[in-house]
Amino acid sequence: MKVTLKHYTPLEVCSMAIRTCWQSFDKSDGGGEKDLSLIDRVGNKNKHSSTLEHLYYNFYIQGISRACLQELARHRMASYSVKSSRYTLKEIKEEPSFLPINEENQKRAEKYIVFTSNENVNIASISALENLRKLLLEPIGNDLAKYAMPECYKTELHWSINARSLQNFLELRTNRAALWEIQKLAHSIYNALPQEHKFIFEEKITQPYEKN
Repeated sequence: MKVTLKHYTPLEVCSMAIRTCWQSFDKSDGGGEKDLSLIDRVGNKNKHSSTLEHLYYNFYIQGISRACLQELARHRMASYSVKSSRYTLKEIKEEPSFLPINEENQKRAEKYIVFTSNENVNIASISALENLRKLLLEPIGNDLAKYAMPECYKTELHWSINARSLQNFLELRTNRAALWEIQKLAHSIYNALPQEHKFIFEEKITQPYEKN
């Protein structure tokens, strides 16, 4: 899994939006401590979190499973541009067989699927990957073959989300009750944020990440 922050809104946009409400522009210190304190007080402490919607973040997320993508897609106040299975499944078509399951074939399979901490699940996933590969050699097309894609198949996407919705995402998905993979993703997203923005989100981190 790899998370890269591609773009984000300067904090000044949020503080100026807040000051627009009271026309208190003369009290701004140009993005300094007063303006940061204003964002924290109004957006976090006073719960006027709609003001945080002026802050947007765009992430390039690589190497998550389609199962994790389904969990991520439940957060609807966000924009998604996802790797197309229709146009990219050919990536495994020219691969040799992933069977028998040995160290070499497992290493090749890891390029395409997310492994878990359970060996039996991983073995089943490699078998499913091989079944998909064989289907792609038949003249049926990607649109049909993708119905046999395992949930562990890796995908990637660009994900844009505002700060208010990101707070909600981090609060829910850093909890140990969340799927282990999206826990890892949530912590990776938080770690990718600009240091000067983290004060907006740090109290939403429910629990530290524990590797499964």
